[in-house]
Amino acid sequence: MKQIAVLGAGRVGSAIIRDLAGAFSVSAVDSDPVRLQEFEGVDHVSMTRADLSDPACIGRSVENADVVVNALPGRIGFAAIRTLIGCKKNTVDISFFEEDPFELDGPAKKNGVIAVTDCGVAPGMTNMILGFHASLMQVDSFECMVGGLPFERRWPYQYKAPFSPPDVIEEYMRPARMVVSGTVVVKPALSDPELVEFPGIGTLEAFNTDGLRTLLKTMPVPDMREKTLRYPGHAEIMRVLRETGFFDTRAVLAGGVRVRPLDVASALLFPMWRPAAGEREFTVLRIIIRGRLNGVPKHYVYNLFDQFDPASGISSMARTTGYACTAVVRLLAEGRIEEKGVVPPERIGALPGCFKFVMDHLKERAVEYHFSEEN
Repeated sequence: MKQIAVLGAGRVGSAIIRDLAGAFSVSAVDSDPVRLQEFEGVDHVSMTRADLSDPACIGRSVENADVVVNALPGRIGFAAIRTLIGCKKNTVDISFFEEDPFELDGPAKKNGVIAVTDCGVAPGMTNMILGFHASLMQVDSFECMVGGLPFERRWPYQYKAPFSPPDVIEEYMRPARMVVSGTVVVKPALSDPELVEFPGIGTLEAFNTDGLRTLLKTMPVPDMREKTLRYPGHAEIMRVLRETGFFDTRAVLAGGVRVRPLDVASALLFPMWRPAAGEREFTVLRIIIRGRLNGVPKHYVYNLFDQFDPASGISSMARTTGYACTAVVRLLAEGRIEEKGVVPPERIGALPGCFKFVMDHLKERAVEYHFSEEN
């Protein structure tokens, strides 16, 4: 039985661990003993407590692994995957770090390993969908809107963080890159808000975020953009906090004490953004692809609506992100991805049979992308 090590046993990491257990022998690695306790008695899962900010601890934790999943927060994700490449470990990453993953392409190729980065729902599945269609046709435009939200709306934020809250704030800070008429354009995150209707949900607000990532380098598509979805009004509040300086990392003097505004904002926001146990939430996604297939104009739409699974207690964001990751772990373990180096998900979507494998894997777990062709 092949060995899989999962670094990070948070909301998404725990879903990944449970999905892989049985098909593989899984090592759950985390610094928090409380997170690890939930796997006591779970077949084919061993637990390792380790400081995952320490490269030496990471090395010891993955020594026997055939494939490693990097499910750590973005702030330490890049350093972790660099360490894993140095350990000559094939890796699937969902940490969504800020740094350019292609900086690690040379070391990965030199060590003969595969590093699949950004392998969640968005980025991740969105990349695979575009990669699949770009391998078959000329794509002229790609538009993606995605968000994870609670069913119950509560003032003032109408939001709960379905993944690492620091990474949510980072998403509101990073400049958003998009492609307009073949040119990369940079705008502030949270800009260009627009109202969008979703059947069965109602009106949501879409705004610019930096979700295209590797697509900016790998896909020669003239027009591409990605937007995050929230309930209307959320983006304006986040812009006010950001422009006031609450997300700054430079210390200021307050009451005779030097503090980082981000630390204060985090201490106040994160408890309000923490989902309650069993709280119902959903993930909504829409992708629109336009182009030409054999000279014929095509307009394709993908829609996803997924919600909290009360039977397993696994959140929708953990399901949609985690199961995309576990599909690619299986592809790696079966030797179906051969390219060495940093391999973004769009390249996996273009590999023969891999896109169908991933979509079938998700459907088996009741995560269904609904495809339609529009006139």
